[in-house]
Amino acid sequence: MSIYGRILGVPGLAILIVATTITRLPFAINGLAVILFLRETTGSYATAGLAAGALALGAGIGAPMSARLVDRRGAAMLLPLACAHAAAILSLWALGAAEAPTAALIGASLLAGVSFPPSGSVLRSRWPEMLDHDPELVRGAYALDSVTIEVSFVTGPLITALLVALTGPEAALAVSAVLVIAGTSLFIWKLPDSGRGIPAEDIVGGLGPLRAPAIRLIALTTVPIGFCIGTVEVAIPAFSEEAGSAALAGILLALWSLASGIGGLVFGARTGNRELLGTYLVITALFPLACLPLVAASSPVAMGILVMLAGVPIAPLIATRNELVAAVAPRGTGTEAFSWLMTSLIAGLALGTAISGAVVESSGWPEAVLVGVAVSTLGATVAFLSRGALRPALAAA
Repeated sequence: MSIYGRILGVPGLAILIVATTITRLPFAINGLAVILFLRETTGSYATAGLAAGALALGAGIGAPMSARLVDRRGAAMLLPLACAHAAAILSLWALGAAEAPTAALIGASLLAGVSFPPSGSVLRSRWPEMLDHDPELVRGAYALDSVTIEVSFVTGPLITALLVALTGPEAALAVSAVLVIAGTSLFIWKLPDSGRGIPAEDIVGGLGPLRAPAIRLIALTTVPIGFCIGTVEVAIPAFSEEAGSAALAGILLALWSLASGIGGLVFGARTGNRELLGTYLVITALFPLACLPLVAASSPVAMGILVMLAGVPIAPLIATRNELVAAVAPRGTGTEAFSWLMTSLIAGLALGTAISGAVVESSGWPEAVLVGVAVSTLGATVAFLSRGALRPALAAA
């Protein structure tokens, strides 16, 4: 039986994976839905962009706080968070329809981001325990998890586009609110010991998992990865516009995500022992090398091929980092430790998007890709030079 068959054969795991995917869909729906809805109701892309930015910023800030709450009180806390997120999304709809001030729209978006339930981080923290610490199954589970993220971020915008075409952007916001509560409820129902918190003696305050040098290093070196992804997400639309077809960007980005998903499935399906730290360092170095050829794209077909090659390492990279976090996270901080990867990735994406936009305006999209590759290479270099901080933690684990 394949690794994935063995994983899905564990009682309850298939439903948990489905529930997590449902819960992630609203995050993928909201960004586009908020922009389209507020552009329609306010007539301003600037207001829509500020609200969408506040949504992402809130998610980055709120993820560690929500995760710490879940670590201490148990996964049952996910449902109140999901309800708060849904309420904030619906309030954004009401505020937009009532032509509320921009500050109120930004505040509702920020609250929606802060309260997004970290069910994915909860499941990642439970994989080793639920799979009896089998190295092959755990590695496969993290790879499968990274693939479901890609599925969510491909499916979410498609759902939004369909609902906008049939009804309007406000329908996408309503569906998002329903999905986050339904997915979270299903997740809590199937998660073993969902009400389990950590013992009082294991509660970690202050910096939480960031007190561990290994977690700090992984979080730090995730920022350049997000930066490079952000630059590519700006460079591809700029290339498409230059090629004469704005719609081409959607196809190219979908190919990028598809290649990432395929890469994750192949990576997770491999059997045999593999040294985790070495794999982490190799894939971290491979990612900027895979993105570099994008600057040579001279036609849509060439860009399609090159963007798929650039996408292949992404899911394996995320899966390897998740596996590392699972191994070195301090006791009692599992969910919060994983949430810092999300925060680091979002921070990198935001920086990469902002800086590459300016580079595209001043120089061009190939230069933006080069900036992203340079930053990602710097991150890989830091990871390699600082690998000594990971060895003791991995040896102890």
